[in-house]
Amino acid sequence: MIFDKKLRDEVKDLVVRSLEEDIGDGDLTTEIVVPEPRYAKASIRSKEKGILAGIELAEMVFSEVDETLAIEKLKKDGDSIDDGDLLMKISGNGSSLLKAERVALNFLGRMSGIASYTNQFVKAVDGKSIILDTRKTTPTLRHIEKYSVRVGGGSNHRMGLYDQILIKENHAEWAGGLQKAVANALKSVGTDRELIQVVVEARNKEEVKAASVRGVDRILLDNMTPKEVGEIREDLPGRWKVEVSGGINLDNVRSYADAGADYISIGALTHSVNVFDLTMIMDAS
Repeated sequence: MIFDKKLRDEVKDLVVRSLEEDIGDGDLTTEIVVPEPRYAKASIRSKEKGILAGIELAEMVFSEVDETLAIEKLKKDGDSIDDGDLLMKISGNGSSLLKAERVALNFLGRMSGIASYTNQFVKAVDGKSIILDTRKTTPTLRHIEKYSVRVGGGSNHRMGLYDQILIKENHAEWAGGLQKAVANALKSVGTDRELIQVVVEARNKEEVKAASVRGVDRILLDNMTPKEVGEIREDLPGRWKVEVSGGINLDNVRSYADAGADYISIGALTHSVNVFDLTMIMDAS
């Protein structure tokens, strides 16, 4: 997985703001304890097993603090890593290393946590379904969190409200019914298109019928059991893709895949992830 120039440009300001938040007017402890510049080396290691994500962002943090630092990345995003694996070496002014440490590890930890958790779901469905994220992301961190999902082998749902039509319960209520909401959407964007997808949420068989019209790309079955999903999938012509969401976890995700879900969207990939355990050790000898 490549942390490309477009994504790098998008997160540049995030790196700057994150460092300003942490350093403020200066690293009070380091400036008092070691007031003079002193050369040091540091290494970042994993303390658990999983999928690495965010190594390029961590490099950006160190370089933003001090462009003279020497940085060697020993692993790349998407690599499987184990407890004790060496991920990065950094050397230069020791005070710069300490200023960058926490922000770099915060990004690495959260992003690797998301990638690792996503990968568990991907392995569980074994290619039978596509694992999707949702918009339940940390404000201002959506781009890197959704990137981390991709690193873990998942795919992105819509990035925001601007790139997909997703008709949910509240839209249907506001429009005067699901059938009316779908008709309004298709009247606006047409039935033949390439860029804008129309996804319709259905909570029962009646709503599935209302959503099964030409121009709808995917039907989202919300909070249904695997048995209910299987019954609907059997009755629904194959030209409509089925997505499931609500209450999905590692214990039941394979059941939904076996029931015929083409896509499985999981908010927990980004909103309930455990931060990956990493450490940076310095050597000033």
